[in-house]
Amino acid sequence: MASTESGRPLALITGASSGIGATFARHLAARGCDLVLVARRKDRLEQQAREIESSHAVRAEILPADLTHKPELKMVEDRIAGAPNLEYLVNNAGFGIVGRFFSLPVEGQDQMHRLHVLATLRLTHAALQGMVVRRRGAVINVSSVAGFFTTPGNVSYCATKHWMNVFTEGLSLELKSIGSPVTVQALCPGFTYSEFHDVMGVSRGKRAPRFFWMSAERVAASSLADLRRGRLYVVPGWQYRILTAIATKLPGRFRVALEAARPR
Repeated sequence: MASTESGRPLALITGASSGIGATFARHLAARGCDLVLVARRKDRLEQQAREIESSHAVRAEILPADLTHKPELKMVEDRIAGAPNLEYLVNNAGFGIVGRFFSLPVEGQDQMHRLHVLATLRLTHAALQGMVVRRRGAVINVSSVAGFFTTPGNVSYCATKHWMNVFTEGLSLELKSIGSPVTVQALCPGFTYSEFHDVMGVSRGKRAPRFFWMSAERVAASSLADLRRGRLYVVPGWQYRILTAIATKLPGRFRVALEAARPR
């Protein structure tokens, strides 16, 4: 689990200890990338790194960090800035909270904005400074289908994921305006089998029918396949592509009225 540069391309993945992040790590290791795995749980990162290094001829460095804490976020920023071979940044770390905004402790809402918005902003800035100069690299911001909707009981999550979509789109326009080959992607999965809903304390069966659930493997594979095609928005699953296509075409007042009338 060394941190020295090997000359191979490097991928840094946040939220890498499980779910979509861990799946991205395995896919990118299979492509010959060295890894920097970022998450809060050191024990899970160590296990993940050992498994990857034993399966692939790459190095897997662990960087335990809580990205809602400024000193730890700065540590990851500095690691990115000091990596001349950074090829991929995957901003995957995130969490959800269920409940009315005004009824929940504000600390959780604050942490969500720090993680989804500020951490994504700062790590992406650190990565793009080098990528643009080197004229190579990609940033994948793991957003959500929720970024296309506004849902009562999920206000901050929808808002922060919507910000992530708009932020990524703006970056894409800026990169294209200077003719940069660096790519950015907003990955917008729907319901995905991972620890995400377990941490929220929400039953998967109550959230959506089985038809709507996808594996983390399918989500990561769709992202990387569409990254090669240069697609800005990646929405895995045809059912979600239909939903988001409809949602983005509806007038705002009509969409809000439909959401307000939906049974809870």
